[in-house]
Amino acid sequence: MTYQYSVTEWLLFFYIYCFLGWCIESTFVSCIKKKLVNRGFMRGPFLPLYGSGAVLMLFVTIPFRDNLILMFLAGAIAASILEYFTGVAMEAIFKVRYWDYSKNKFNLNGHICLGTSLAWGALTIALVKVIHLPIEKFVLGIPKWLQGVIAIVLTVYIVADFTLSFKAALDIKDILVKMEKAREELERIQKRLNTMIALHSMREEEKKAATRGKISEMLQDIKKKLEEVQLEFDRDDVKDKKNEKMKQELEELKETYVAEREKRSFMREHLDFYKRSILKAHPTISSVKFKDVLAELKEVSEEKKDKEKKNEKSEK
Repeated sequence: MTYQYSVTEWLLFFYIYCFLGWCIESTFVSCIKKKLVNRGFMRGPFLPLYGSGAVLMLFVTIPFRDNLILMFLAGAIAASILEYFTGVAMEAIFKVRYWDYSKNKFNLNGHICLGTSLAWGALTIALVKVIHLPIEKFVLGIPKWLQGVIAIVLTVYIVADFTLSFKAALDIKDILVKMEKAREELERIQKRLNTMIALHSMREEEKKAATRGKISEMLQDIKKKLEEVQLEFDRDDVKDKKNEKMKQELEELKETYVAEREKRSFMREHLDFYKRSILKAHPTISSVKFKDVLAELKEVSEEKKDKEKKNEKSEK
């Protein structure tokens, strides 16, 4: 193994390991889920984390190629650092975790854990001593001019794919933020309606406090309560200032309800195939802050997928 590689050769190694990583990850997750899963942040068959990890392992182990213990430690530490900061950065940018080791023993903030770090070390030895040898021979056997052509084509494709995936992930983040704001606003409306219901001595079971729930259920509950409070006002012949003020507030609550319902419809319409593919590729995607709305978003994604399948069958 020479390790005297040109920039183009390093780039080709990176793309090859991105692809191999995608093959391994997709196969593993597909077997667990018992269905085909196109694993990864990108739509194409590439996982940049694996490509970056492999190249990093090859590079940091250059001084220790004859010492298995140091090679193991160097690879484990380097790959773990890469995985940790990648996880932190992605959560900071997209507000969700694409992987989470919080339930694993000896984890660090859920981004890395001892088990995966040890696996990275073992993979480093396997990579340097076994896996990389035929790949190195293959890449170095490609004519220099062809290496350049392949590198350019793959770079253009992967950059375009990554850009679209990055934008889709940001859009998912924006949807989550809007859904969370919608939930908070609907909860405020629920609580205020409960107060108004109590003040007008309506049925005892309707005096209960608002509880957190799915946005769709909250919308139905609020619609029902709006109608009932309006009916109570219509029956009330008292025209004092307090009553008039509450009627005005009810109208404002109605307007807010309609606005939040329209937001809900808007979010459904803008959850396109690219965004849904990211959610599908990461079935374990999680978020502490947006836990409830993320679950809601996944359900919406499944609903749209089922609806599209039904439309396809009806067209046939």
